[in-house]
Amino acid sequence: MASETITITDNRTGKAYELPIQNGTVRASDLRKIKSGPEDFGLISYDPALSNTAVCTSRITFIDGDKGILRYRGYPVEQLAEKSTFLETAYLIIKGDLPNRAHLDAWTKNITKHTMIHENIKKFMDGFRYDAHPMGILVGTLGAMSTFYPDAKNIHDLESRRVQTRRIIAKIATIAAFAYRHSMGFPYVYPDNDLSYPGNFLSMLFRMTELKYKPNPVLERALDILFILHADHEQNCSSSACRSVGSSQVDPYSAVAAATAALYGPLHGGANEAVIRMLEEIGSVKNIPDFIRRVKAGEGRLMGFGHRVYKNYDPRAKIIKKLAHEVFDVTGKNPLLDIALELERIALADDYFVSRKLYPNVDFYSGLIYQAMGFPMTMFPVLFAIPRSAGWMAQWAEMVNDPETRIVRPLQVYKGEEIRDYANMETRPEPKSSETPIAVSI
Repeated sequence: MASETITITDNRTGKAYELPIQNGTVRASDLRKIKSGPEDFGLISYDPALSNTAVCTSRITFIDGDKGILRYRGYPVEQLAEKSTFLETAYLIIKGDLPNRAHLDAWTKNITKHTMIHENIKKFMDGFRYDAHPMGILVGTLGAMSTFYPDAKNIHDLESRRVQTRRIIAKIATIAAFAYRHSMGFPYVYPDNDLSYPGNFLSMLFRMTELKYKPNPVLERALDILFILHADHEQNCSSSACRSVGSSQVDPYSAVAAATAALYGPLHGGANEAVIRMLEEIGSVKNIPDFIRRVKAGEGRLMGFGHRVYKNYDPRAKIIKKLAHEVFDVTGKNPLLDIALELERIALADDYFVSRKLYPNVDFYSGLIYQAMGFPMTMFPVLFAIPRSAGWMAQWAEMVNDPETRIVRPLQVYKGEEIRDYANMETRPEPKSSETPIAVSI
């Protein structure tokens, strides 16, 4: 049997190098052995956006994009969405195995008792403008939580990590609900720990004058499933940000705030909002053929189709499509659904999209569900961040315990000026910068 190595011949020198292959990878540091001469730093890999670079080993989430497979700790996401709850799935992602009844009860109790937030955190949130984006409030408040729990700095203490994990999963839902109420000008609603995790969240969002909020069981379960589907997704932008920031050994609140900030970006957490705006722009089923024509001509984008990882139908999208009909039976059909269904039908019958492996992803239908449930689009990324907190904490803990973890410090390819001598002000030439000065407003 051939040895697990690869031989690279440097055509500059004619020298051959034999590098080991482990788990289908070559260590980037081994490339440093390849030098053109004694003064050469050594070969480095150049990989914008890390599109073909593994930055860690992980046991949490497995994705096979070509086959449309997503598994948490080995369990197919389809089975978890059908049979599990978000808190049970969070336990699985963080601890590695599904809990038995006693462990799940203890886990649920430990999460539930941390749903309240310090009154000073509420005052902190009151300081945001009335029209502040809920996601901006969430980012800022999560970062501020590190000042309320200084014990979180003990990242190498197992019990401290456990407590912070419970706090973050419990309190992020409360902070998210308060951010929504703040943006609406409504008084905050405190947690009701008699309700389930999604039920309590719905209560904090939508309870008005009723003494006891009773969530609709269909909507409560739908939100639970959506939370399961968004709980983790391997080394995406926000999880990578969590690990990268966490590698400095900062507290987990700061790392999760960084992850939430990454999720705030329209290319990550804003994709389902872009789908809604696209469907609104199309306006009618009869306008779809012309829209498809413009997309194929490069005059627009088909939002909610295609994925950086999946080259097949996103398994989460299939679940959400079915879920949408169940939600609409309660809320009434979202008028954009007919456009979405027809757009999907036409696109999947068109070789232009199929040959490019552009299939619906998780964002194509999730926004329709959130909109039907009464969420403004500003809340869409917040609803993403709540369940992803479980994945972030699992990724963070795995990073902390990994003996190979070092503070993240990528290399660069420098393409700037060579050495220049400082010149006096009077003899300097006109600057070459073509940047437009930024106007500052206060």
